[in-house]
Amino acid sequence: MTVVWDDEFLSYDLGPEHPLNPVRLALTMSLSRQLGVLDRPNVTTVPPQAAGEDLLTLVHDPEYLEVVRVAPTHPWGVGHGFESTDNPVFPHMYEASALIAGGSVQAAEQVWSGRSQHAVNIAGGLHHAMRARASGFCVFNDPAIAIARLLDLGAERVAYVDVDVHHGDGVQAAFYGDPRVLTVSIHQSPLTLFPGTGFPDETGRGDAVGESVNIALPPYTDDAGWHAAFHAVVPAVLRSFRPQVLVTQAGCDTHHEDPLAELALTVDGQRSSYATLHQLAHELCDGKWVAFGGGGYGLVRCVPRAWTHLLGELTGEPVPPGTAIPEEWRDEVRSRGLRTAPPEVMTELNSGADRISWQPWQPGEDTPLSRAITATRRAVFPLHGLDPDDPRD
Repeated sequence: MTVVWDDEFLSYDLGPEHPLNPVRLALTMSLSRQLGVLDRPNVTTVPPQAAGEDLLTLVHDPEYLEVVRVAPTHPWGVGHGFESTDNPVFPHMYEASALIAGGSVQAAEQVWSGRSQHAVNIAGGLHHAMRARASGFCVFNDPAIAIARLLDLGAERVAYVDVDVHHGDGVQAAFYGDPRVLTVSIHQSPLTLFPGTGFPDETGRGDAVGESVNIALPPYTDDAGWHAAFHAVVPAVLRSFRPQVLVTQAGCDTHHEDPLAELALTVDGQRSSYATLHQLAHELCDGKWVAFGGGGYGLVRCVPRAWTHLLGELTGEPVPPGTAIPEEWRDEVRSRGLRTAPPEVMTELNSGADRISWQPWQPGEDTPLSRAITATRRAVFPLHGLDPDDPRD
């Protein structure tokens, strides 16, 4: 397993008051190291190399690259999404963004070449950036760039699964008419959350109709509801598509304490989702799995635990949920002046179970969650030759 990492990733810093605080990455890597996840024999850590214009322009307009390059020294009237407080101009913005994009491409290349079966860039997952516009804290769309690189290398079927609480709109937009890429996003309803897209009827364009799949969950959906929705849709469409490689965005802002959204998952529910994605990668594409981070604004109690679980899953040796968190890491949280009390263990449910429990979806149930599942299945399943009303599909 390859981990793409360097402390230079922390230079993607939108300011001390911005919710996308790079401390979440630093604390994740520190916790993973202290628990021994990164010292396992099958783990190789490689430094990122910045993406050049040849890679960035696979997804972004050349004119936009120039805007990003000059904005820190000429920030007035720059436009292209940087007028929003979500995307403030920051020092060395081009270099920091290109480094993350390059790291995500390296992860994809490691897997496609066979040098690693799994690879991860937790600093990646900036899935909102558009062709010529920054959006949702994202300057360059590194997942889309990595997927485009896979296509350049000869991949014919790439599946992208996005479990962030926000719709993966930028990746969907990049491949909305490309039948080689299946994009699946399970997220809080766009009626209640940014970016306002990701409805079930967004299914693709032209030859790619059916290759965009969106599951829009009602607010306050919990572990059991999230997994019921995921399993009612995602495995079936992935099996129909038959991907050669699985690319995932593991945003953990679905957490019940996340300050920017309203889903209600626990760290255990998120941990279980990573195990399911791992299983699907091995079932469908010989284990070829490229993983990225994403959103997540619980800087202490959520992100470090969730993504340490992700890293553990990628190594093939999941971190047991009852594992105690080292006091050294808890002291580090305090030394950074973070006001949130650090957690003591790697679980919230204390069940010790490998997976959370959930009940499979059944047609005809009249609940907001069931209606959301039904809407997606009816929009997409017939396009894959599947029966939307048969729970066996």
